Amino acid sequence: MNIAIIGAGRIGTTFAFHLARGGHDITLIARGKRLEELQRDGLIESVTGDKATVKAASALDVSVPVDLVLVTVLAHQVEPIVADLKASAAKAVMFMFNTFEPTERLRTMIGSTRTFFAFPTVTAFFVNGKLKSTVKGPGMNTTLNSPEWAETFSKAGIPSSYEKDMDSFLRSHVAAVVPMMAVGLLAWSHKRGVTWNEAAVHVRALKEGLSVVRGLGHSLIPSFVGLMAAMPSVFITALFWAASRASMVSDLGSFGPVEAQQLIDAMAAAAPGKTPNLLAIRPR
Repeated sequence: MNIAIIGAGRIGTTFAFHLARGGHDITLIARGKRLEELQRDGLIESVTGDKATVKAASALDVSVPVDLVLVTVLAHQVEPIVADLKASAAKAVMFMFNTFEPTERLRTMIGSTRTFFAFPTVTAFFVNGKLKSTVKGPGMNTTLNSPEWAETFSKAGIPSSYEKDMDSFLRSHVAAVVPMMAVGLLAWSHKRGVTWNEAAVHVRALKEGLSVVRGLGHSLIPSFVGLMAAMPSVFITALFWAASRASMVSDLGSFGPVEAQQLIDAMAAAAPGKTPNLLAIRPR
């Protein structure tokens, strides 16, 4: 298939790498130094030395009837490209990011029959310009609301599954992960794990966020999110305290505060006056 991927960061590059190695024709939409590197090399190289051939472009060619445009930029970066996505000849457009916004607005703007949503459960970093990513392992499963694309991704080596109710999934996921993102930012900036009291503050934000999701009429999915909502706060506090001492969590801080800020703002806007604990952990 012919697939264009908007966003050549960690996630976009990971999917480009695996889809290209799975036999698909990939064009990565990038900018700046990243665009220059991709145009010069014409490939993505992993830290293990594996390579995948890709094309690179500075913008989406709306006249080309690609099978899929995969959008992997952050949610707040989508607005400037909506017009191009709407005008594009793409058969399908898939948004793959953390978002608390209802999916209906983008589906209406782009076209409900060709618009899909997904969330990638992968880990990815760049090490000296090379991709270090993991797409398989316990709990690693990309979730999307298209069984056909779930099958395509799975065949390319990215375990994926279908979820019909992506609004509930995406909002549940945001409520569950934003406090951990904020913990990671603290651990990164302080160069140490969080204190017990700091962990407890973030757990209160977690519980509040999950309450907001349910108050908006959503189920808590996947199942582990529902389990977190029912778990005693002291257990989750211990989990946050311990996790903040793991490099995988503290490394989240290296990505900066913008995504956590935007997601907390979106939750606060969706439930005015009901998110004081979330606003208290909002990164400055």
